[in-house]
Amino acid sequence: MKRRDSEQGSFLFVVAISCVATIGGFLFGFDSGVINGTVKGLQLAFESDSVGSGFNVASMLLGCAGGAFFAGTLADKYGRRTLLIVAAVLFIISAWGSGIATSSVEFVIYRIIGGLGVGAASVMAPAYISEIAPAKYRGTLASVQQVAILFGLTMAFFSNYLIADLAGSATEILWLGSEAWRWMFWIELIPAVIFFVALMFIPESPRYLVAAGKREIAIDVLARLYGKNSAGLKADNIENSLGKDRHKPKLSDLVDKNIAKIRPIVWVGIGLAVFQQLVGINVVFYYGAVLWQAVGFSEADSLMINVIGGVVSLSAVAIALVSIDKIGRKPLLVTGSIGMAVALSIMVYVFANSGVDLSGNLILGSSGIVALLAANAFIFFFNLSWGPVMWVMLGEMFPNQIRGSALAVAGLAQWGANFLVTITFPILLGSIGLAGVYGFYSFFALISVFFVLRFVNETKGVELEDMQGYIAAN
Repeated sequence: MKRRDSEQGSFLFVVAISCVATIGGFLFGFDSGVINGTVKGLQLAFESDSVGSGFNVASMLLGCAGGAFFAGTLADKYGRRTLLIVAAVLFIISAWGSGIATSSVEFVIYRIIGGLGVGAASVMAPAYISEIAPAKYRGTLASVQQVAILFGLTMAFFSNYLIADLAGSATEILWLGSEAWRWMFWIELIPAVIFFVALMFIPESPRYLVAAGKREIAIDVLARLYGKNSAGLKADNIENSLGKDRHKPKLSDLVDKNIAKIRPIVWVGIGLAVFQQLVGINVVFYYGAVLWQAVGFSEADSLMINVIGGVVSLSAVAIALVSIDKIGRKPLLVTGSIGMAVALSIMVYVFANSGVDLSGNLILGSSGIVALLAANAFIFFFNLSWGPVMWVMLGEMFPNQIRGSALAVAGLAQWGANFLVTITFPILLGSIGLAGVYGFYSFFALISVFFVLRFVNETKGVELEDMQGYIAAN
């Protein structure tokens, strides 16, 4: 019984509530992927091409940036679980509203609301898991978030396919006099409602509870997580890790009062968040289908191409899951950066040495196979490293006193960089060409190697209370 109390029983509880938190990651992926099957229906319904434009996609990303920032700051005031509940409500509103929208403006508003939910879930789910998981398993459990995101993305593609198949096309009437594309959004209500209900049965983060002065409630939660014998000591350690004056966390804590500058660890977090986007992962995903078609595959093969990409991504994340708490975060980040830099460089070489047709499109020929293999290698290395590990690091690398505020700033930076990469891609493509664009991303992949080696501390096995907030010494 003693063993069950201190290890087995509490660990199963940790796994269960971690799985609930990762439903937010599933919705993150689903909400991002569902739009792909609805564009034609939206254009026809609203008699406009604007809904499918890059600006409206970028508008959702701005919602994500806002959601990440405000969730991070408000989480210190109202709690991690509370903000996850808010995210669930936002997902429900967005799923329903996107389906009932009668104009492109109305639709964009609901998508921005969904973006707020995505942003909130993107920072709060890994943060919550990091704050309830034992250090020994923290990386593995937090990495499940990336699996959930990819699974949600895949399920969005799959549900879109099934719904369109049932109706005949996305623009045809399916049930209750509504077009299939509307049901593609409404189907998201199922996991969103499940997420909302499940959150009612998990506890608040004990780290937040101690910081909020709710020590007795925190001890009760810690006893369920780690066993009664260690709960009191754990609460003491959390309390001692907070500010000397025991004040509640606030945004101004990010400034080191001794030097009147933002703490270096905050800049490291921002760097991790921005580098994850500057390697161009979203652009590579976007352009992947075009590459397949350039090699000679038909448009009808796109579903299988998505499946292949999903298998590659999930395989990489599976490796990260079993290795992150064994070999550490830094080795995975460095390996991923080197792998991405090499893969992107190969793509640059192929693009730079390919001809163009009369319309200006690349003629890859047999070298297209090399580019496609390189693209999949890039996807593999990203999901082995920066995909899951960046979120794990952000959820655990900051001291307890500043974790919520630092996550807010880093999350804002991550989604802001996502926005900039998204809107600048067509501009860069027209000015420096595809080889130049991918050379730009390859450069940042290479630079990220040195950034990690110089500034990032290894956090494997380190208790959250021992995160001092210093940058790497070498």
